[in-house]
Parts: sequence; structure tokens; C-alpha cells
Amino acid sequence: MERVIDLDQAAAEIAERRLGWEHTGLVVGSVTWRDEAAPWPQALEADRGRVTAPGSVGVVLAGRGEAVLGVVLFCGGWADVDAHTLTGDVVTEAPAVESPKAFGGLLDSCVARVFGASER
Repeated sequence: MERVIDLDQAAAEIAERRLGWEHTGLVVGSVTWRDEAAPWPQALEADRGRVTAPGSVGVVLAGRGEAVLGVVLFCGGWADVDAHTLTGDVVTEAPAVESPKAFGGLLDSCVARVFGASER
């Protein structure tokens, strides 16, 4: 897959927001990585050091009730967004992402929509 996005920089966008998310009461899972070079089926790794050719990076957040958000960014320049909102809506999207900074904006937007919180 063509590498459009630096996933290490994208992971830094997640790390930059983690404490703010936790401060608002969200439970933030481990950042997970998928190694493109690993044999199929490719397991998710929480340890970046075990991944030689990152193909994706993702995180899952949980909030009040059954609200949950999963965002996975692929090195090819798109994200998978899956959520169950506070109002019970199910969201599935696959937006294009042009940069790690744009990924940070996507994270902020998704958290605000799913949990009603926009703080970082």
C-alpha cells in the first residue's frame, strides 16, 4: 500500500489528546498497530516496536452508557470510524485523511459527535 500518512506522527496526535479525553471521563484503550509485513491474519499490536511496516494505527474510546468510538487510520490516507453514540446511533464512515494534523482534527470531531465532548 502506498504510504501517504506517517502513522507515527498520527499516533502522536492520539497521545496528545489522551489526558484530555481521560480528564473528561473517557476510557482510552491502547494505541494499536497493524503490521503490513506480518503474515495473514495480521494481529493488532500495542507495542510499536513489534511492527516493522505499519499499515494502520487505531484507538478505541468508551464513554457513558454504551457510547464507544473506534478510529483506525491507514497509511494509504483514509480512516475507518465506527461508533455507537450516546443517543444510540450507529456511525460507520471512511473519510479521507491527508495528514497527521487532519487526523487530529478528525479525532476531535468524532469525540465531540459521539460523546458530546470537545476538550483535549
